[in-house]
Amino acid sequence: MSRFKNKVVIITGGGGSLGGSIAKSFADEDAKVVLLGRTFSSLEDQAKEIDPTGDSVLCISANVLDEEELNDAKIKVLDTFGDIDILVNAAGGNRKGATIGPEQTFFDLSVNDFEGVNQLNLMGTLLPCYVFGKVFADKKEGVILNISSMAADRVITRVIGYSASKAATENFTKSLSVEMALKFGEGIRVNAIAPGFFIGEQNRFLLLNKDGSYTERGETIIRNTPMKRFGEKSEVAGPTLFLCSDEARFITGTVLPIDGGFSAFSGV
Repeated sequence: MSRFKNKVVIITGGGGSLGGSIAKSFADEDAKVVLLGRTFSSLEDQAKEIDPTGDSVLCISANVLDEEELNDAKIKVLDTFGDIDILVNAAGGNRKGATIGPEQTFFDLSVNDFEGVNQLNLMGTLLPCYVFGKVFADKKEGVILNISSMAADRVITRVIGYSASKAATENFTKSLSVEMALKFGEGIRVNAIAPGFFIGEQNRFLLLNKDGSYTERGETIIRNTPMKRFGEKSEVAGPTLFLCSDEARFITGTVLPIDGGFSAFSGV
């Protein structure tokens, strides 16, 4: 029997590349998948790829920064599937003004964009935990998986806003894991994964030239990654499923790197 047969999994940012990939991995394990995001058309596109019949996928348009919309989504999920077992917070992102370009300094930073990135990545993780986590608290059982980044633990140039928000998300993950276990018992676990460098549409131009060769930044990353390659989207699925499964029932408050050894390597 599948590890997740009939388990109800909510994935925020379900219309995105990472969220969609994670959703498909759960659907392949016979889970009931809820794709939550702001753009309904993107959710529908992902749903068709995951399950053309639509029987095991529910799409809900909601903003992870809007508590009322999240509460409405919770009611809809419970009305449709009757329960919630797992929450994966894959919604997140960056803003151009929260980065520091090669010719810029810290003083060129947009404070508004910095605040916006922190809202999206930190509050966009906290609020779904706050809303959907109440279901877990009531039944004293459930799993939350947050998404961190290599930028949280080690300084990576340019992405100062994103880095700060992911560092805060890691700390929040650990704090929430302790809070849930102490107040509601061992049945509620909270962990995170920290992907290393994966090539996606948002960062492709930073890592690859038009001819497919590495940019200077791409070469620096590969030089400091012992496995000497970028990660593949599918390689996030295994660790995600493991941390959300009963096989990891004694693991909470952990941030698992998926980085080809980047975080372990000193560069020497």
